Amino acid sequence: MNSALFRAPRVITTARLSMLPPSPEQLPELIRLKGDESVFGYMLHGVRSPERTREELEDDMDFWQVRGYGTWSVFLRENGQFLGICGLMERPDGRGIALRYALWPETRGFGYAREAARAALEFGHSAGLSRIIAVARDTNLSSQAVMRDIGMREAGEFMNRGHRMVVFESMNSTSSG
Repeated sequence: MNSALFRAPRVITTARLSMLPPSPEQLPELIRLKGDESVFGYMLHGVRSPERTREELEDDMDFWQVRGYGTWSVFLRENGQFLGICGLMERPDGRGIALRYALWPETRGFGYAREAARAALEFGHSAGLSRIIAVARDTNLSSQAVMRDIGMREAGEFMNRGHRMVVFESMNSTSSG
């Protein structure tokens, strides 16, 4: 394990966003976000029940403790508005550490996903992760555009529950992860 992961600051501030590691105070917003079909319908395992969201919050907090990275809640700096989530997680299918993001539909089109995803990707590489992937349905062109815009490249595909999934990757040869 790269000790840089535990020295890296956990809060990320970009030009317009504040990205905070998960905490119990964020549970109400996370329940709303993860229970919304328009947001989590495309995510691995789909929408979550409030109980599953509570379990995932606990898992996310533990993941940060063990790994030194994880999922952030994303807020607009100017007014503290909760926009969604973005972060790094280990995929349960063994494909590796993956970038993920899910923002409210009404916040799309302003570049927030790109800004958060780029910051999370940079965090992961600077913390020692040499390869980070991201996965999107072949029909989710906006998510794929975000991945391309932040420098990820197409690296494969697979089928999941009848959907063709496109895998993107970002490699950092200077990392020692």
